[in-house]
Amino acid sequence: MLALGGASVRAEKTSHPAESPLMRQVHQALKLAEHGDQQGAMNLVLHLLEQHPDFAPAIKLKGMLLEDSGRISEAGTAFEEALKLAPNDADLLLEVGKYKLTAGQKEEALKLLQHCLRILPSDGDAQYYIAQAYHLTGQDDLALRAIRLSLKAEPDNASVGQKYGELLCVSGECEAGLRWLLKAQGSDAKLPQIDYDIAVTDLKLMDLAGSAQYAARAVESQPNDVPALQLLATADVKLAKWQEAKHAFERVLTFKTDDVDSLFGLGQCELELKNYPAAVDKLQLVLKLAPTRLLAHYYLSRAYVGMGKTSEAQHEAALHQLMMEQMTFVPAVEREGSESPIQAPAYQLLAEHREEDALRLYRKRFKGTSATLADAYVFVGKLYLARGEKEDGLRCLHHALEIQPTVRGAHTYEGILRLKRGDLSGAESEFKAELANDPNYQTAIAEMGEVRYQQERWSDAAEQLSKSRTMTPELLYILCDSYFRLGKASDADLTAETAAAYARNKPELLKDLINLLQRNGQTDLAQRLSANLPQK
Repeated sequence: MLALGGASVRAEKTSHPAESPLMRQVHQALKLAEHGDQQGAMNLVLHLLEQHPDFAPAIKLKGMLLEDSGRISEAGTAFEEALKLAPNDADLLLEVGKYKLTAGQKEEALKLLQHCLRILPSDGDAQYYIAQAYHLTGQDDLALRAIRLSLKAEPDNASVGQKYGELLCVSGECEAGLRWLLKAQGSDAKLPQIDYDIAVTDLKLMDLAGSAQYAARAVESQPNDVPALQLLATADVKLAKWQEAKHAFERVLTFKTDDVDSLFGLGQCELELKNYPAAVDKLQLVLKLAPTRLLAHYYLSRAYVGMGKTSEAQHEAALHQLMMEQMTFVPAVEREGSESPIQAPAYQLLAEHREEDALRLYRKRFKGTSATLADAYVFVGKLYLARGEKEDGLRCLHHALEIQPTVRGAHTYEGILRLKRGDLSGAESEFKAELANDPNYQTAIAEMGEVRYQQERWSDAAEQLSKSRTMTPELLYILCDSYFRLGKASDADLTAETAAAYARNKPELLKDLINLLQRNGQTDLAQRLSANLPQK
């Protein structure tokens, strides 16, 4: 408070003499606060603001007093009000930056703290908080640089050393990070979260016993700290301490009833403790909440084996294998997946008739990769088609093929358009052209399967769709129907369950799938999947 009081004097010098009557009242309020009379200080500040509502030092002091009394939200509002009147006050920039950081407004906090450091470049507190802001916005190199500057300004500050250790570990330098964390703990054993930070670092360094020890200490000091409980449970699982891990997971679930990770961990613990019915209950709940949690099927299979339910065990094992094949068949890094961050802005650019800007956005995103200008035109053409602008979409796809005849996706997206128009022959030609360039292109293989389905060539459709390892619910639906038409009910059931997992957020498709099962006499499975439909 004394430091901020001094800052009030510095800010006031720009418009009021240091010993003005207004500043004397601010100093008087500060003295009352220093001597423990918080209410008296607040009364004096409020009286001053009644007469001079735009006096920034008084508003700042009001924020300080509110902060000291734990009224953080009100303090933040007061600091923001004062900052509007004194936009270059470094202390207010710091306080509002801290408030924005706490509120999760990372980008705003970053701008305020950068402004603060332009005024006070060597301020240790500002460097500390901007390090956190950089970290939260994914700029860990800048975060490390800032925390080192903070440490230089305040070499004996244990909190700064703790943050330095945490950021070192985030950057992959866990051994050095652990040394700083232990040093910080040696300076101040009561640092908030220090045991938790050490436990996290130990886990990354695979010191499982150390991680469990420090996580237990973190839980002991904060019994309701859910992240610490989760960390303790994770360490205990890795140590195969099933009973201890079970207890930790159960404590987490008292605070987060439907936490999928904890339910999954508890199911695994029950399995290892040979409490098979309890394991089945928990793992089935996991799959209800998160149908694509593939490992749950594997553990369910083991639990059913323990209960002597052979057919159920075989079914879950087969389902796990099928879904794992789908996951592992897709290349680890698909360009389509890495396009996701730019799809929305590129879509907006096309809506504004700024095609060249959309192309530049793609080239910038994939600069330094094997992506070509033809790939950029495929991307833009695909977005045009999604917007219903078929002529522009086809123009871009054809231009991509002119630039690079083997470019991936151009034939496929034109084929999908032809398929939607009912032009099966044209769609087939496009997919064949795609597969001539890339026989393993999953999307083209799957879409060829849809062509065969529309042609009622059930065996060929099932072969292509199965080969594609598609995870698209609509295509899995027609694969399921193809299997039923071929009399392969067991394959159809497995495919239906897989489709239901990926159609979790598509209730209409899920209803169609349930109807398909009912038409084919699979009433038990249909009833089980009906439980996943959203309740009206």
